[in-house]
Amino acid sequence: MVTASELVAARHSPRGEVALLRRGQTLELRVNGVFVMDTAETSTERALADAALAQAPRASSVLVGGLGLGFTTAEVLTDPRVEHVRVAELEPAVVDWMAQGYVPHGPQLLADDRVEVAVADLADVVTHTPSHTVDVALLDVDNGPGYLVHERNATLYRESFLAQVRRVLRPGGVVVVWAANRAAELRQALTSVFGQAQETPLPVRLQGREEHYWLYSAPLPEVP
Repeated sequence: MVTASELVAARHSPRGEVALLRRGQTLELRVNGVFVMDTAETSTERALADAALAQAPRASSVLVGGLGLGFTTAEVLTDPRVEHVRVAELEPAVVDWMAQGYVPHGPQLLADDRVEVAVADLADVVTHTPSHTVDVALLDVDNGPGYLVHERNATLYRESFLAQVRRVLRPGGVVVVWAANRAAELRQALTSVFGQAQETPLPVRLQGREEHYWLYSAPLPEVP
């Protein structure tokens, strides 16, 4: 039996409707009708953070692209090395709903002194970030380059933007990108910019089916 969705909150933005829905005990975030994430399966959001932090020799400064329902950022904060997390979130409604407690862990997460939320486009945040100031960059803006929330986000997976991410990373830093499906073009773009890239499958169980999500990572070599 399929449980009907209940609209919890909605707001119109220049990019369309942002909506938070509840299906049973599960919260679901949609932007302009596109599924972004829910609270039923959050292991891969946490794995995104864990994989990146495990590859980074230092992790005092972390940049997260996309607040979503906050699970990636929450996992980043469990690393005792982390001193500052800057989160770029395009939709003000998402930040407001987290702060207001629609998502139970939201108020505590945003009240953490280490967390800074920039309500802005990730590309603009990266452009205005000083060079060599970030240890770890986590990009979870879409469901990967094949399932964009907004068409303009396609640029986030191309060499020109990834080169900007490389610019803001300190030596030894790492970028990790989450994707719902394999993305050969993304791996190629990361390899072109960083010289190497790793593709890691993440097994998940969705609605009784065994599926895979994917992480794409690229490290910046440390200075000898």
